Amino acid sequence: MISSDIIRGYTDTMILFIVSRGDSYGYEISKQIKDISEDSYVMKETTLYSALTRLEKNGFITSYAGIHDGRKRTYYKITEQGTAYYKEKCAEWELTKKVIDKFIET
Repeated sequence: MISSDIIRGYTDTMILFIVSRGDSYGYEISKQIKDISEDSYVMKETTLYSALTRLEKNGFITSYAGIHDGRKRTYYKITEQGTAYYKEKCAEWELTKKVIDKFIET
């Protein structure tokens, strides 16, 4: 398992990646993060929903009510500003990885 301390700065990136592939709701976003990470990272519910609130407040995503399997859900959709932010975070990650790799012995 990956420590949440290590990945904390990239929760927004993971969420934005998921919603850039299509509108989604909280549980499904969480499940996709777990699946894509091959069970190496499970995002806590409080972390997910505080990130979704922050992303929406900053204009990176919007939310709307929907129904899935007969149940009410809040769906999230990425905005143009969110797409630009996602690309910035990806570029930041590449630079971060490049720097940290210099300190990792393999």
